[in-house]
Amino acid sequence: MGDTEIQSPPLPSRIATLVHSHFDGLPKRSKPVIRDDGTAEWIPMTGIVLVKGENTLVETLTCITVATGAKCLPTSRIPQCKGLVLHDCHAEILAMRAFNHWLLSECYSVLAQTRHSSKDGNDEENKILSPFIRRRQIDIKRGAEPPFEIQPDVRIYMYCTCAPCGDASMELCMAAQDDPTPWAIPAPDEESDNTSGANLDTSTTSTTQLLTGRGHFSRLGIVRRKPARADAESTKSKSCSDKIALRQVSSLLNYETSLFVAPTENAYITALILPEEEITRVGCARCFGEDGRMKGLKGKVWPVQGAGGTGADGRTEIWYRYEFRPFRILSIPTEQLTSLWPFRKPRSSDGEAERQDLEGSQSGPAAPKKSKPSNLSTIWIRAPTMTRPVETEGGPSAVMIADTGAKSLPTLRGSTTGLFEHIMNGVKQGNKVSSPGLRGASALSRAKSWSYCQEILGSISQPPEESVSLIEGDAEARVKACPSVLQASTYREFKAPGNLTETMRARKGAIQNAREILDGWVPNSGDEDWGLDVLVDSKKRKR
Repeated sequence: MGDTEIQSPPLPSRIATLVHSHFDGLPKRSKPVIRDDGTAEWIPMTGIVLVKGENTLVETLTCITVATGAKCLPTSRIPQCKGLVLHDCHAEILAMRAFNHWLLSECYSVLAQTRHSSKDGNDEENKILSPFIRRRQIDIKRGAEPPFEIQPDVRIYMYCTCAPCGDASMELCMAAQDDPTPWAIPAPDEESDNTSGANLDTSTTSTTQLLTGRGHFSRLGIVRRKPARADAESTKSKSCSDKIALRQVSSLLNYETSLFVAPTENAYITALILPEEEITRVGCARCFGEDGRMKGLKGKVWPVQGAGGTGADGRTEIWYRYEFRPFRILSIPTEQLTSLWPFRKPRSSDGEAERQDLEGSQSGPAAPKKSKPSNLSTIWIRAPTMTRPVETEGGPSAVMIADTGAKSLPTLRGSTTGLFEHIMNGVKQGNKVSSPGLRGASALSRAKSWSYCQEILGSISQPPEESVSLIEGDAEARVKACPSVLQASTYREFKAPGNLTETMRARKGAIQNAREILDGWVPNSGDEDWGLDVLVDSKKRKR
């Protein structure tokens, strides 16, 4: 008898198991609870995993971030945020922001490691400082190009315990309704009252743009807004389906990260992994597919001017560009989700199964258990690769990394923690949303992210030892080519069109075209007119 070959689980199942194992290692306070009145909390979870060397003998899976959450802020609260409060705390959105925070940390750690190595006189030219990103060969004369790119053998996978809210899950919402009647579309004046005087542009606002949550089931393939409840105060936060769909054009890199990392092909999501019971193929194809609602972008590209060289045939080679890159939809068995995730939202089928288990009982159908979404969001992010102390002439010197907020958190499945936060109402748990200040702002907030960009570019502009640049090219010239980062006085100015690099101009064009294709995209504006002085902590610490 020959040897029996043991088949490993499919990649989606392995990715899901890895994400769940990281969440399971978090403290009990990070997880949903059963409230005093017997109500069981549920929560969606999303994880982002990098697969390196896929389908090779050295394939490795690395969990980068895990996030839970189901809340977002109403429109009326946005002007008071001042860059310190997270607008959208749905798990998918937190996971994408967390991934970008990790990427910035990875860039920062490589720069710091390079500085230490240069000081010691070591040749780092061919040394791989990160298995996930690498420095690009760039020419400073072409402008402020991103100095890094994701390693070519790395792919990004996103795993979610439930279907993203919005267009991708509309069929699921219809099937779950006791009353399938679509919610009525509110009149423009009613919507205005509901948003407490929100600045709606009535010249462009249509009935489509006013649809919230699950409103009006007959309209499919459109932009929807959170939350899903009909009686909740209105928001302008677009659904997770819409925000993820937009990433198929802009890549998973956000504005801040795009200053440092090039939008290469593998900066886009390779596949979205969902439980079988959370997938409607028609809905996913309509929402995310190349022949769905975004088919008008099929084949369209937004090249970065100057981001290339001249090939042997004399033609210009484009090294990177933005384009519509639909991802695959992969699944895990529902049984796997049931065994791994006790915090999923109860489904009507769960009650039916419970009734079937009561065969022979004369007491009638079992009363449904009370359940509500948890108010708490949890964010876990893996530490950057180069976090160990660097041996220097004067002794060990730790690589400069942002405050982790995870001093007491144990290593999870071999993964060192880079960031760990509990978020309530958009700020760190224990802080007031009305006045979060420096200590209450999440590391993923607008103000903290912009400040982190300044910190990284500031380190680049410092003259290195022995005139060895941290990145190929003139570092000082590179900083001057990004005035929006170091010189802007407000967040609005930071993202102003006049301060954009060639890469950012191409990104802006891609996003603008995608929003025009997506039917009903209304900007969630009102939180731009503040500066980094909001991070000045005026409160005295207790001794």
